[in-house]
Amino acid sequence: MKSHEVLKEAFEQSSPKSIASELGVSLSLVYKWAQDQSELGSGSRNPLDRIIEIYDNTRHQAIIEWLCEQCDGYFVNNPQPPSEEDYKVLPATHEIVGQFSALLHRISQAALDNSITPDEAEDIRHSWDSLKSYAEGFVRCCEKGDFERIPKEENPRGSDPSANTPAPRTALY
Repeated sequence: MKSHEVLKEAFEQSSPKSIASELGVSLSLVYKWAQDQSELGSGSRNPLDRIIEIYDNTRHQAIIEWLCEQCDGYFVNNPQPPSEEDYKVLPATHEIVGQFSALLHRISQAALDNSITPDEAEDIRHSWDSLKSYAEGFVRCCEKGDFERIPKEENPRGSDPSANTPAPRTALY
């Protein structure tokens, strides 16, 4: 979907007049954002296109992460599957199950003392993001029917739930 189509759809569910008022721009400009840019001058570079231009020029992922956070979301980068190696569906499926198992193991280990430290939360977040990214790559390959390009996990921590997992903390009473 193109950016102007996203905005057109959004404007059907909201008031372009109130958007123009809130942003301090003309109503005609808001409507132009929802039109395709053409050589005839119709349409206008919209805010979504501008954000992408900023990102393309900086490659600073924090821009996209910040935008997602402002919308109560979280950005997960879609991995680019490697083209030089051949990965099969079953091992990739096992990898997802292994990573999910490792994530649950980290959560249960961290919660043994009925609290989770900031370091543990960061480790859980890293494991969760890794799993989401890997699973997204898997799904994208499946959608394309390209089972040969399913990515192999770069960090094999997920393969063995006990690998790289700190020993359980002992509670001090």
